[in-house]
Amino acid sequence: MPIPEYIGDEVSAAGYRLAGLNVTITDAAITGDSLLTLIRQAGARAPLVLIGSDTANRLRPAELDALLAGIEPALVIVPDVRCRAPVPDLTARLQAQLGILE
Repeated sequence: MPIPEYIGDEVSAAGYRLAGLNVTITDAAITGDSLLTLIRQAGARAPLVLIGSDTANRLRPAELDALLAGIEPALVIVPDVRCRAPVPDLTARLQAQLGILE
């Protein structure tokens, strides 16, 4: 059975590793295409990929939207333990993707 994966900061990764997930630790130097490649590789191995909010914020908005819009693997942005980066506003993203005006 495939194991879910977490991609993000080292402190949060420790907790996810204890919960049985495979983890990939990223630092601020990993951005853009390198980060996108890491996420796509994790998605090829796992049915569920959790991405720390600090890591998700290093992706370009269009790339993040494309990843979140995919059906497989399920991709979820989770808050980091230190609360250094906010979780992207899901309501605003959904409204933008659906073309709903407020």
